[in-house]
Amino acid sequence: MAHDDTDRRGTDEMTLEELSLDELRDEIRNIDREIVELIAQRTYVAESIAAVKREEGIPTTDESQEQAVMDRAGENAQRFDVDDNLVKAIFRLLIELNKVEQRESR
Repeated sequence: MAHDDTDRRGTDEMTLEELSLDELRDEIRNIDREIVELIAQRTYVAESIAAVKREEGIPTTDESQEQAVMDRAGENAQRFDVDDNLVKAIFRLLIELNKVEQRESR
């Protein structure tokens, strides 16, 4: 059976008019799952950083590193044309969650 171009294109390449509401919602569900997976990966790495900090007696808070993360978040937001205040707010939350976990594990 022959496929037309829309069958070979990913959702990113299809226009909104070509997708049904259900297909769009499926795409959101997939993106949400990927976001959670990335948060889990980030949390795992942050826990590893916390373990190194504990072993080396390094303080939990590193303001210069936090600023670097925020700067990077803002740059990435601009790169992808997303509101940088929103992205920075999300990263502030991620940083705070990691700091709480680091403090609790000490």
